[in-house]
Amino acid sequence: MLAERANSTIHKSRRIGVERQRSAAVIAAARARLTAVTAFPGRTIAEAMKQLDEAGTGALVLCNQQDEFCGLLTDGDLRRAFLRGAQFQDPCGDAATKTPFTVSPQHSPADILRLMDRLDINHVPMVDEASRVLGLVIRQDFELSDPLSMSAVIMAGGYGTRLMPLTKETPKPMLPVGDRPLMELTIERLRKAGIRRVNVTTHHLSERITEHFGDGSDFGVKLNYVAEEHPLGTAGGLRFMQGSKEPMLVMNGDILTAVNFRDLLAFHRESRADLTVGVRIHEVNVPYGVIECEGAQVKHLREKPTLRLLLNAGVYILEPVVSYFIPKNRRCDMTDLIKILIDAGRKVVSFPILEYWLDIGQRTDYEKANEDVRMGRI
Repeated sequence: MLAERANSTIHKSRRIGVERQRSAAVIAAARARLTAVTAFPGRTIAEAMKQLDEAGTGALVLCNQQDEFCGLLTDGDLRRAFLRGAQFQDPCGDAATKTPFTVSPQHSPADILRLMDRLDINHVPMVDEASRVLGLVIRQDFELSDPLSMSAVIMAGGYGTRLMPLTKETPKPMLPVGDRPLMELTIERLRKAGIRRVNVTTHHLSERITEHFGDGSDFGVKLNYVAEEHPLGTAGGLRFMQGSKEPMLVMNGDILTAVNFRDLLAFHRESRADLTVGVRIHEVNVPYGVIECEGAQVKHLREKPTLRLLLNAGVYILEPVVSYFIPKNRRCDMTDLIKILIDAGRKVVSFPILEYWLDIGQRTDYEKANEDVRMGRI
């Protein structure tokens, strides 16, 4: 009995010691990154994006010249600002959350993690009683090197007719970009993001893909192939992947991008969406005055306006429930699925891809991809 009590006391002391070490490590990490994540609200969005990329935290804390805390700027805040029409030269403070949740040094790591889980947030500024920022706690402080709780699907079954004759003997995802196949670059980015389970839908010259990648173990992932006897479109094959309880990242096989998949998943969760579609912002300068009418009556005139369009970037995140909306045994493209979901009252949101992105659909695109890889632009 005495031995059991002694062992229990030892174990309890060890747990307390581990908790203290963990607390010290979290606080130290939050303080250590302070310089890298501190920005003034007047910095431009372009400058803030560059700082975010260098910091790798997914958020910046905004302080005035008196070092007083005045907002939190997350990657999601920036992307939502662009959807509202923000420009790169606008002040980043306009896009920030002015009164986010904060913690003090007296909060334990367990308390902070519970707060993050309850509010479904990934960043919490640490602020003292005088509103001075002491650090930034991020979820990775608790989950270092954890795999991403999301599987991926690469759509690799297309014929690539616009790239003929290059794709006559080689499926488009296997075309070399730099010194490696395009799909190998994609899988590498998925693996680095923490995604370990990748499904590949195949049709045209499918054996070239399966022979190169095998079960995926040589590339640090587990690959599963879904062979389509007849092309089912960019969404049709997803119906065969029912059963997952996690979100699913879906990518066209001809996309070359540096988008941050963790930021994409965080945005999807923050939005509580059923489907998130990656979009590219494309601006068209109209060289004429544009007249807006109601019937014959002129109501407004815009001189040489710039039209801002959101283009489908071929990158999506789907909740498991979405697969049940995909029609059986017939072709269904992702655009069809999005319309089905909207008509059914499900939530579909857009995620602006501000990082490098290129759709390798034509010969000039393919040549640009090789040039960009060679020059280190991606």
